[in-house]
Amino acid sequence: MRSIQNRLPEIRQARGYGAAQLAKAVDVTRQTIYAIEAGAYVPNTTVALRLARALEVSVEELFRLDDGPSAPAVTQEVDMLPGGQEPEPGLPVQLCHVDRRILAVHPPPVVWHLPTADAVVLRTGGKGADARKTQVQLFHAEADFGRRLLMAGCDPAMSVLARHVQKAGIELVLAHRNSSQSLDLLRQGCVHIAGSHLRDETTGECNLPQVRKLFPRGAASVITFAVWEEGVVVAKGNPKSIREIADFARKGVTLVNREPGSGSRLLLDSSLKRLGIPGSRLAGYDQVAYGHLPAAWQVRMGQADGCIATRAAARVLGLDFVPLISERYDLVIRKPHLALPAVQLLVDTLGRASFRRELEGLGGYAMSDAGKLVA
Repeated sequence: MRSIQNRLPEIRQARGYGAAQLAKAVDVTRQTIYAIEAGAYVPNTTVALRLARALEVSVEELFRLDDGPSAPAVTQEVDMLPGGQEPEPGLPVQLCHVDRRILAVHPPPVVWHLPTADAVVLRTGGKGADARKTQVQLFHAEADFGRRLLMAGCDPAMSVLARHVQKAGIELVLAHRNSSQSLDLLRQGCVHIAGSHLRDETTGECNLPQVRKLFPRGAASVITFAVWEEGVVVAKGNPKSIREIADFARKGVTLVNREPGSGSRLLLDSSLKRLGIPGSRLAGYDQVAYGHLPAAWQVRMGQADGCIATRAAARVLGLDFVPLISERYDLVIRKPHLALPAVQLLVDTLGRASFRRELEGLGGYAMSDAGKLVA
């Protein structure tokens, strides 16, 4: 029998309600609220509707049926489209029926087509306060941007999340920025959601110390997206035998670095500091790539021997991976935006079995805590 999952505790806390205050608004006892949150009591229709009205959400946002145990993996024999990358375990593919065959094609990790756009820039702003004011020409005068969310982050899996929320009519507009830039954009009120994987060097805690520095207490919620593996991405077969960060200081080994403020750069720099190795000793330390996939792509093209990136970035490009740490990638959302129906739908998507299964299949993502309210 499928169980009922409820998000009452996190939504109540996000709205700033105490259990006693909510119980009074719904005309039940405080013990009833605690029992519902613990899963020991399933509310009747009247109580569920009162809870939804008091918290200004839909009943479906508060309660939903558990997706149940994961279905067994389905396998099928297909034909690999000739002329592309040689198939190997872990290579992501798209499938398509062509006559009586099912063809598998490896989608390009670097997108070679014109970008999706709503407008083009006509004139830029002046100086000072008007510097960012820009005149654009819309492609569609009737365009409606109301069901869009703007999300900044560096995880390539943001595109997977975008596909899943699009099924519910929500468009996720992605701004590829590193973790520090994403949090700063959120602080400025420029985005709805910021993705971050900043590990505190002293405590080893992910994201929360930086969020506490940037936002007043209780101003932002932190929700787990995934726990991922980060490490050294190297060419297939690891021809330079790179096993740890110290190996980048060897003669004949070239690094492609990430930009300052990124989580990968912080991991590299903190490791070098611990080892007593100055960055100037690393060939390629000043060679910068903006993103996990762009850095891994330079390794794939032979422009560097290795970089710091995620296992998923290595896997999608057919590269080898040397794990260093597992860390939490979180989504940071301002409390007022957490109440938006589109944001609630996005958070709900994090807990869906179909979404989790896709990311786990891409490799390097642990999804058991996806959607969990951390702060």
